[in-house]
Amino acid sequence: MAHSKPDHESPPNITRRFSFSAEDSTAPPPPAHTSDTLLLFLRLANKLFLPLFFVAAYFLMQRWREKVRTSTPLHLLTFSEITAVVSLIASFIYLLGFFGIDFVQPHISRSPDDDSDVVQHFIRPTPTPKRPISSGTTAPFVSPDNADIVSQVVAGSIPSYSLESRLGDCKRAAVVRREALQVKTGRSLEGLPVDGFDYDSILGQCCEMPVGYVQVPVGIAGPLFLDGREFSVPMATTEGCLVASTNRGCKAICMSGGATSVLLRDGMTRAPVVRLGSAKRAAELKFFLEDPINFETLAMIFNRSSRFGRLQGIQCSMAGKNLYMRFTCSTGDAMGMNMVSKGVQNVLDFLLHNDFPDMDVISLSGNFCSDKKPAAVNWIQGRGKSVVCEAVIKEEVVRTVLKTTVPALVELNMLKNLAGSAVAGALGGFNAHASNIVSAIFIATGQDPAQNVESSHCITMMEAINDGKDLHISVTMPSIEVGTVGGGTQLASQSACLNLLGVKGASMESPGANSRLLAAIVAGSVLAGELSLMSALAAGQLVKSHMKYNRSSKDCAKLAAS
Repeated sequence: MAHSKPDHESPPNITRRFSFSAEDSTAPPPPAHTSDTLLLFLRLANKLFLPLFFVAAYFLMQRWREKVRTSTPLHLLTFSEITAVVSLIASFIYLLGFFGIDFVQPHISRSPDDDSDVVQHFIRPTPTPKRPISSGTTAPFVSPDNADIVSQVVAGSIPSYSLESRLGDCKRAAVVRREALQVKTGRSLEGLPVDGFDYDSILGQCCEMPVGYVQVPVGIAGPLFLDGREFSVPMATTEGCLVASTNRGCKAICMSGGATSVLLRDGMTRAPVVRLGSAKRAAELKFFLEDPINFETLAMIFNRSSRFGRLQGIQCSMAGKNLYMRFTCSTGDAMGMNMVSKGVQNVLDFLLHNDFPDMDVISLSGNFCSDKKPAAVNWIQGRGKSVVCEAVIKEEVVRTVLKTTVPALVELNMLKNLAGSAVAGALGGFNAHASNIVSAIFIATGQDPAQNVESSHCITMMEAINDGKDLHISVTMPSIEVGTVGGGTQLASQSACLNLLGVKGASMESPGANSRLLAAIVAGSVLAGELSLMSALAAGQLVKSHMKYNRSSKDCAKLAAS
């Protein structure tokens, strides 16, 4: 009888047992292999070097600790310390080489009955079984060139996040990650494009572990006539009617002589939270930070972080013995979150090493900033760019282009945007749909879409003027957070949209001018969007327009496949 097969259902043992029948009791023992000697050496070496590493490290730490306590120079070594250093280095080199045993394993000749396949079981994880492809999906295609790498990613041998560094090719890394994801989930990503994108441009900057990119159509509203200049406004959206409606508002503004804007404030904020031993001690820090005598010193420390970041002020708020410090600074043409965060860190380090060593820094951000959340502090005091934009719409334009009347618009604005929002308990939402326009422009120009939350804070005002014939409309937006450098603004598509507006990159003549102009364009576009939507509501045209422009009887997926 031949050797019985090993039981793979039971946990593997380093020493494999073979069972023989009675008639095989005289069978010769299995022949020795080269790998047997190597495996024996590995076991003995591991038993020697692994304890040696920790013993030597512990001994050296104890000795050096004693030298520090007695002020003995660290470079003066006894024989025992030299021996320990040599042992530590030798064991470290061995262990480093041992964990690279995958490089040695392919050179070991082994047979099916060799112990080395048990070692291989521990070195390479068991591949994850492939899930069946869900009904209605196409089986994922794995290219032959990537098959081995995909199998290792699926098995967990190669972490998905390390593909870019291992392969040295960002595009191929995205393809491999995509194929591995399809194999693991059993679901197809057909329809999500992967070709035609520069993956090198997002490495370490915009997105981790990419598997493709989402296509969002970009429409153009305008021209928007603002502050004596015309702008064609790019809007990335999948909502029908949005671009068309904003375009109609731009037309009404242009036919009435254009809109004007005013920048009220320009400063990004960051608010760390710190804890002190008592409320009295927290109050002392508050008074220190808000004292004008100390501002010059704090500003000098803060401004070291950047050529453009300049501290403007510090506002503090207490909650017991916890102190929230809201730093405000200019950031040039960048949106500036990283810039202000580095400056704040400089000030915190200065405080810790000088007058307030008992200060415990809980977090660099304590939500008093407040970033990506609706907050009264942004609504009242502003964050980023605070802009007011206004226009006077002539009676004839209201009647012929907007298809409504001035009294109807004024009444609707009062009942909907003001009273209605108050009934709802709105915070910064005294408008019809400012976030629609803000989000579309943010996506098109590479801004942070999540900052749409506070950037869409807006109050829309309407008033009849010139004996009730014409309409005065304004939008006040206290916290538009935009930049023209850094982040997604450097991607090709978003950079092209910024170039269309004439605000691409940093302003060489006046740092910050491009980002301020972009904020004004956002406010002007919101003004156009508010004017058009409110007119549609006043005239009862909203449902009719959406049924015409926001409904489709075509199967876009079939059109794309054809």
